[in-house]
Amino acid sequence: MQCIVNRRAQFSASHRYWLPELSEAENIDKFGACSRFPGHGHNYVLFVSLAGELDKYGMVLNLSDVKHVIKQEVTSQLDFSYLNDVWTEFQQTLPTTENIARVIWQRLAPHLPVVRVQLFENPELWADYMGNSMEAYLTISTHFSAAHRLAHPNLSDQENAEIYGKCARTHGHGHNYHLEVTVKGEIDPRTGMIVDLGALNQAIEDYVVEPFDHTFLNKDIAYFGEVVPTAENIALYISNLLRSPIQELGAKLYKVKLIESPNNSCEIYCTESESNSASAVENQRVLMRV
Repeated sequence: MQCIVNRRAQFSASHRYWLPELSEAENIDKFGACSRFPGHGHNYVLFVSLAGELDKYGMVLNLSDVKHVIKQEVTSQLDFSYLNDVWTEFQQTLPTTENIARVIWQRLAPHLPVVRVQLFENPELWADYMGNSMEAYLTISTHFSAAHRLAHPNLSDQENAEIYGKCARTHGHGHNYHLEVTVKGEIDPRTGMIVDLGALNQAIEDYVVEPFDHTFLNKDIAYFGEVVPTAENIALYISNLLRSPIQELGAKLYKVKLIESPNNSCEIYCTESESNSASAVENQRVLMRV
């Protein structure tokens, strides 16, 4: 039986985003505070996913052996290091989160059946690499606070109460929404980036966080005057708001995950064209009217 196991590791290291062929002003313009000398540090958390058949002992691999390989090939070399100098790969391509994940894969693949490397730079930024040449995934985590009421405008209060229960009460209720936006793209062979991180953060802030934060979604966001602001509909709307701005940055929106509470969350995978996505929104409206 095929199974995937995951091993966690961690290391602390510093890095600097700086290209010697650019002037100081150009580096500051391109990388912002990340270009400052002598660099800055992170407590990285690494997850390595491994696939294989269960053996007669009920294991894919002996995790003690996996731990040893990860330590020998990765963490013992990177821990308390200056990443720009420690591996030759980072002298050609900067040690961004996505590029570090890619190079870790390359270091581990000869020794382990790796299917994914996930690297957290911090709890609000992480990258996934799955062995597909220079393609990687980058996720930004953020949040906003908003109120909503689950009630379809074409139904009576009693009908809404039967469908949505307490969530249909007249004055609504609020959540601290946790939002994860994942983009995918090709790692630039020089900068190590799949997208300008500052520009991506700004797009999410401008199109989602600022307009949504501290609002009553049903009344303050015109779209939800007709569409019930369930977590699913909110995530779907966010995906449509972000698709074009992210594409303009040279990446593709891959996934929007919205966590309404510790018990409720949803994920929208953005693999359809924009026209198909519009159809999906309309289909969602029809389902809510039934």
